[in-house]
Amino acid sequence: MPRLALRSMRFAALLFAAVAPLAAWAQSTAFVHVNLVPMDSERVLRDQTVLVRDGRIEAVGVALAVPAGYQVIDGHGEAWLSPGLADMHTHSETRNDLALYLANGVTTLLNMGGARANLVDSIVPAVARGSLPGPHVYTSLMVDGTPDYNGLQIKTPAQARAVVDLAAANGYDFIKVYVGLAPDVFSALAEAGRAQGLPLVGHGVTAVRLERQLAQGQVLVVHLEEFFYTYFTPAGGQETDTPPDEARIPEAVALARRYGAAVIADVVTYQALAGQMGHPERLRAILAEPQTAYVAPADVQAWRRSGYGAKSARLEAKLVFLRKLTKALADGGVELLSGTDAPTIPGVAPGYSLHDNLMELERSQLSRYQALVTATRAPGAFIARTKGGVAFGQIVTGYRADLVLTEHNPLEGLATLRTPLGVMAEGRWRDRQSLAALLEGVRASYRPD
Repeated sequence: MPRLALRSMRFAALLFAAVAPLAAWAQSTAFVHVNLVPMDSERVLRDQTVLVRDGRIEAVGVALAVPAGYQVIDGHGEAWLSPGLADMHTHSETRNDLALYLANGVTTLLNMGGARANLVDSIVPAVARGSLPGPHVYTSLMVDGTPDYNGLQIKTPAQARAVVDLAAANGYDFIKVYVGLAPDVFSALAEAGRAQGLPLVGHGVTAVRLERQLAQGQVLVVHLEEFFYTYFTPAGGQETDTPPDEARIPEAVALARRYGAAVIADVVTYQALAGQMGHPERLRAILAEPQTAYVAPADVQAWRRSGYGAKSARLEAKLVFLRKLTKALADGGVELLSGTDAPTIPGVAPGYSLHDNLMELERSQLSRYQALVTATRAPGAFIARTKGGVAFGQIVTGYRADLVLTEHNPLEGLATLRTPLGVMAEGRWRDRQSLAALLEGVRASYRPD
């Protein structure tokens, strides 16, 4: 029998613990004879054993003894284990969306959409208990100073301090700033956020400007393109379709490094916008894509109403600039985090778009390792620095047991991560059959009765 056929039979058999009660998924697990992409450095480790207990990586090594009672997942020396992926800019809040992320190997999210109470109070705790399938979710409370954003509006420093107190009392992790805040309100948010352990993340604020925001402690720029609006474009200047002078890219790299700021490398978001501006036929193609069947009908309707195809902007040249900026930031040691803005942009579907973004990062000339860092090690380092808690993003003893098992080495082709053999989130294992069942459950829930 050909080797490929034998291999396929092995993979069909090795992930035997598919559909089981949720309580069983939390049992201790041993991955044996697996090849590791640990993401602690650019290396691979062959034929390893990884022991998982109580949601954490207990031990990593060669031919470790497997304690009695552990479920064993045997990679036969051919399967590859890498850290679970992270999407650090999402607007997904539903249990169906969380299931989509998990089925795509995404085990960590940072919600940037205001994170309504149902997510913070109900869904996130249910995922943590294991009663709902999904990634570990970090949340932000979004604030603005104008009615342009349909959410919390704050006009005074006193309101800023009060909203930070409210966010802390309700278990949010970050404060997300939007474009219309006044300078004194931004300063009050930054000061109160430091006092409450709620760092600021967000957009460039028009009246403050990006450099002053980072100087006051904003830890994360949530879109690459924010450099266009509040850094490269002069204050009060008109934004155009013409990209900045590429000679200024080192200035942006130096700015982020000077303040130790992280940047969301969301090339997929800008690429999606650039591809739709002035091209109404693109929306028709998006609506026909297979993954759109897994997107909530309300989000699909929002895509239909978006109107990007009727806009006159031409963003192709600025997309080329952003790709070069992304590469320079990566090579310059700036902490880049993969993010997508899903599902707010047509075609940017929860879970699937994270893989699209990794592809766009590789198209932007990042190495596969650099691209994978943005969705594994770098998000873990960012959360460790800004929030603490259990470490994740690497296959290292003591880290959260967020893992993806694949047929091939992702450093030789990131596409293998799109079709995981199995995913472990906080020690709960789901094999390919179980992941397929999650997807089918989402799709079935959207079918007409």
